Amino acid sequence: MKMVIFACVHNAGRSQMASAFFNAMADGAKAVAVSAGTQPGDRVHPEVVAVMSEAGLDLSAVRPRRLTKELAETGSLLVTMGCGDDCPFVPGLRREDWPLQDPKGQPIERVRAVRDEIRARVGRLLETEGWGRAES
Repeated sequence: MKMVIFACVHNAGRSQMASAFFNAMADGAKAVAVSAGTQPGDRVHPEVVAVMSEAGLDLSAVRPRRLTKELAETGSLLVTMGCGDDCPFVPGLRREDWPLQDPKGQPIERVRAVRDEIRARVGRLLETEGWGRAES
């Protein structure tokens, strides 16, 4: 089983959306995702909760968590989104960076665009790695 860690600064927007989409779209027997932040916020941004609800995913009870070196060491892939050098370096851990705008405080249309871009990137990642659900 592979574990993908999605990381951003506050773990209140981009990484939460990415892990939610990943876990909804992935074959759970092959891979799962968690999200974390280098400086976790108090809550997921309300605008992120709203646009994810529109996509059928409820983030209202999710709480940001810290990205620790120990957590990173459990991963197979670390996908960063804006935490840059603050994200821990773990020898041997594959790392990818997705340059995505922080949705905090953005107009709802922009938050939706970030959400849709994340969903598309997650879909491509699942397809590339072969972690998607089997089509029936």
